[in-house]
Amino acid sequence: MANKRPLIHPRDEIMNTMDRIYRYRMTTTSGGNLSIRDDAGDIWISPARIDKGNLTRNDIACVRTDGSVEGPHPPSSEFPFHKAIYQARPDIRAIVHAHPVALVAFSMCRQTPNTRLFHQAHSVCGRVGFAPYALPGSERLGESIAATFADGCDSVILENHGVVVGGEALSHAFERFEAFEFAGKTLIKASQLGEVRYLTDPQLDQAANRSVDYQSFEPPAATPVEQELRRQLCSFVRRGCRQRLLISTEGSFSARVDGDAFLITPTQRDRESLQVEDLVLVDGSRREAGKRASRAAAAHQAIYQRHPHVQAIVFAHPVNATAFSVTESPLDVRTIPESYVFLRDVGRVAYGIQYQTDGRIAEAISAHSPAAILENDGVLVTGGSVLDTFDRLEVLESTAEAVINANAIGKVSAMPDQVIEELRTAFNL
Repeated sequence: MANKRPLIHPRDEIMNTMDRIYRYRMTTTSGGNLSIRDDAGDIWISPARIDKGNLTRNDIACVRTDGSVEGPHPPSSEFPFHKAIYQARPDIRAIVHAHPVALVAFSMCRQTPNTRLFHQAHSVCGRVGFAPYALPGSERLGESIAATFADGCDSVILENHGVVVGGEALSHAFERFEAFEFAGKTLIKASQLGEVRYLTDPQLDQAANRSVDYQSFEPPAATPVEQELRRQLCSFVRRGCRQRLLISTEGSFSARVDGDAFLITPTQRDRESLQVEDLVLVDGSRREAGKRASRAAAAHQAIYQRHPHVQAIVFAHPVNATAFSVTESPLDVRTIPESYVFLRDVGRVAYGIQYQTDGRIAEAISAHSPAAILENDGVLVTGGSVLDTFDRLEVLESTAEAVINANAIGKVSAMPDQVIEELRTAFNL
């Protein structure tokens, strides 16, 4: 959720968010712009014609309510549509405009991604809209986009241009932007596999209305084991975000501390910015005081209780593997030795089982099948350590991408049974 009392200066927030967007390859050196409207009505905005890969806080322009500009550079040439959106939607306090490849592809086809692929994308992106083409930087473009936002849209595709997303804070707008691009990328990949499956209203409600109910407790001082696991989880969650295996609003990662106790990522927190103190300790029916565990905590707990060999779990949404989750196309990992050795046979879990409290999700994995595809909800991967689990997640996504790419070349050739038996014998599988 957005911070109701911002403590970070708009210059720094714009600089840091643009760095993240550029680092994720979701815009180009010259493309895109970000803005924040502060309580005084002044608009802070990224400048025109400045390298997005080397943006500094001093580069950010401020357009005062009287029209005067503060800063060494002129504001973005797209300032007119930022101003128009703010005038049309008083609830919007920040805007992200960029040219991420998947959403640009939709803009070229005059389409908008259907966010009913995933409950989180549908919830985060808000109402989706489409604005007709107008000259970049023109007043007419501002009028076209503002009219779409005034109609109640929050994430808007610009015809033959890109995307504009608004939010109640820049962090909120970024989350929408990232989730929207994620949905677009997944749809493009999934369309190469087969018919795409979308969620119904009851299915969306099932995910939205789930919750976890743990009693609050004050845990004792953290042991070195817990401290090390906190460090590892934060490190790999951050790496997962930067490698696009996780996104800021999706997924959960946990590690067993001992017995029934495990650490898990919190709910409604940006995954990449997590610190060791943000992770939540869950022990039986209790959770660490003052923190909110991921809503997937009950599913993690059920797996730990049923499978003593599992020491870490991740629910994630890497694009290529997730593309398999929204179609009926099976992901065959009998394609290269590494894939089979690490993953064995990857199962498929019917939609919604991971949201139930009956523990059935634990049946989806075993020592001989450590990963599964979750229908319309990404993947589940388990392992004997945080590193082992993350490694398997990487292999799963790499395999899924290779299979999708191979389908564009010709018929995929899986390894025959005798090769599989040879691998089982050689690696004691």
